Amino acid sequence: MSYIARVVDLEMTERLKTAGLVVVEGPRAVGKTETAKLFAKSKVHLDTDKSAKALVAMGSNLVLEGETPRLIDEWQSESGVWELVKQEVDDRKLKGQFILTGSAMPSDAVTRTTVAGRIARIKMRPLSLFESGNSTGEVSIAELFEGSEPRAADAGMTVSKVVDLICTGGWPTYFNEPVDTARQGMQDYLDEISRMDVQQVSGVDHDPIRVKAVLQSLARNVGTKTSVTTITADAAGSSGNLDWEVVDKHLLALSRLVITEDLPSWAPHIRSKARLRNSATRFFVDPVLAVAALQSSPTTLLNDLEALGLLFENLVVRDLRIYSQRARARLSQYRDSNNLEADVIIESFGGKWAAIEVKLGVNQVDDGAATLLRLAREVDTSKMGKPTFLAVITSTGYAYKRPDGVFVVPIGNLRP
Repeated sequence: MSYIARVVDLEMTERLKTAGLVVVEGPRAVGKTETAKLFAKSKVHLDTDKSAKALVAMGSNLVLEGETPRLIDEWQSESGVWELVKQEVDDRKLKGQFILTGSAMPSDAVTRTTVAGRIARIKMRPLSLFESGNSTGEVSIAELFEGSEPRAADAGMTVSKVVDLICTGGWPTYFNEPVDTARQGMQDYLDEISRMDVQQVSGVDHDPIRVKAVLQSLARNVGTKTSVTTITADAAGSSGNLDWEVVDKHLLALSRLVITEDLPSWAPHIRSKARLRNSATRFFVDPVLAVAALQSSPTTLLNDLEALGLLFENLVVRDLRIYSQRARARLSQYRDSNNLEADVIIESFGGKWAAIEVKLGVNQVDDGAATLLRLAREVDTSKMGKPTFLAVITSTGYAYKRPDGVFVVPIGNLRP
């Protein structure tokens, strides 16, 4: 299969010009190595090269020799690699020397010692709809922040098509494959994560069945602020025989494997006396993982519109993260005790911010717009400025600006 152009390609080009080491992090099989190969002039794969593994174990930097940028794949599988690379980058004082790729983010203890100003990190996620060719790209998130207004005709996206995209996911392996093929493949993917990867990352023995139960609970609670204790009780079922501390370790491992990617809480100054709800909203890096965990299908989702709405929100969050990353924008969400909310807050690198509501149906746009306008009234903008834009992201329809100033943008029109 030919290479699928990725949003991070340009980011890779930029980071190699500014840093001696670029670390690419993301879930397994998302395309990190293939992307890195486009930029690398030499490479070594530590998961398969026994000679290279032996050199690392000896503390030899011979494994780092080669034309630069040099790709070191699955670097986290050998504990001594970080210090070797860090020292080499420090000694050379040159840009674009190494690219590290791996399927799990190491603990902070491993990478705490850094070379300030010489390391760049890039998060790589599954394919967005724009990358997979399922978005027209007529509305740019970056251009909205620069003052443009959305305008696009109906691209022909339907709710059924959106459901198929949720059930297919963004893994390059299943690019253009039938929905059922992708669903089965992602179920196998989660089986392997549960059986092997969680233990390798956490370093503790585990029961794969329990891990799958935790994944299923997360899937049932996607898009919510469900606590660890609630997930523990849900995953334990009628037996009740599950320790919350074990579940917490599973959740940490799933986060380091970039299977889950929660959305943190936004904490602005507010004019009302409402109390902020500071817990993160639980999401998967791609909604297909929730579909796989529950062994759902397009038919079951179309018969459960509440669940479908939450998975659609996960899809939107996935794509907004990909589209906003190059600008180093931060994504969060807002909830308070007065039931005021915004599904997504984007804070851009230039200090601008925007609030977004996600609505599956176009008949929900009015409610979403009303919520956003209320948020803009009640947030104290004296220090942070007014929102650059307010937008409702929908599944279908046209992209346009409403008379009240709120933008309406179908997900099938978005791009970076």
